[in-house]
Amino acid sequence: MQKGKGRTSRIRRRKLCRSSEPRGVNESHKSEFIELRKWLKARKFQDSNLAHPQLCFPFGQEGQMIISLPESCLLTTDTVIRSYLGAYITKWKPPPSPLLALCTFLVSEKHAGDRSLWKPYLEILPKAYTCPVCLEPEVVNLLPKSLKAKAEEQRAHVQEFFASSRDFFSSLQPLFVEAVDSIFSYSALLWAWCTVNTRAVYLRPRQRECLSAEPDTCALAPYLDLLNHSPRVQVKAAFNEETHSYEIRTTSRWRKHEEVFICYGPHDNQRLFLEYGFVSVHNPHACVYVSRGGNQLCS
Repeated sequence: MQKGKGRTSRIRRRKLCRSSEPRGVNESHKSEFIELRKWLKARKFQDSNLAHPQLCFPFGQEGQMIISLPESCLLTTDTVIRSYLGAYITKWKPPPSPLLALCTFLVSEKHAGDRSLWKPYLEILPKAYTCPVCLEPEVVNLLPKSLKAKAEEQRAHVQEFFASSRDFFSSLQPLFVEAVDSIFSYSALLWAWCTVNTRAVYLRPRQRECLSAEPDTCALAPYLDLLNHSPRVQVKAAFNEETHSYEIRTTSRWRKHEEVFICYGPHDNQRLFLEYGFVSVHNPHACVYVSRGGNQLCS
């Protein structure tokens, strides 16, 4: 028998393949996750289904609720307007965008450190991101032409966002002892922008007079945003107006203690990398971008 073609060899290869698959790591024993769950519990969150978002689902029936996060746990523009920033946002003209309101709150609360009421959530957020906008120019130059162009466009957008926001940041000086330029730096705003861009969930559009007409659809969802992406699962996610909670239900089945995944959408790897800073192995939505007559086509 030819070497490597027998039954034993096939079993060995299957075991090796399974062992090389990414697996969730239970980090629920770490102090920052313990503090986060205490903080969420104080805000009426009950996590009876998930033992830890990146690992355990005790049972998995189709249509079952994965997580239901109360509105009191969500960080929205309502949260910002009700905070110490509200008066400054309300009187600023032209009205700041919903994105600027969220980013300003994140930077300010991160600066507050132990004094922040959102500290347990801020502690588990990434310290840095891997989106193309965060990469060094020499790294971006190594990307495929189409992706490089998108990355440079993204960087220019964030730089313009920062430049156009500096006057508003200056108006917040009465809130801080330190100079606002040292607090609301480009790197700080970039971190906040990536936090919202990579982790926010979608809410039904709302309109506030004190904010610009840009869609106000983003909310940060502590604990829920620890769930990882898989293109092979199907979920239903939306804010439930009756329960006043953001809910995710699975349309797939799960084995006991299997890591729970959600799907961020049917995105190809270029979109995933641009928006979230990662790619998906064996992505069924993967495609190759080619140029044709100055236009990009996905095939």
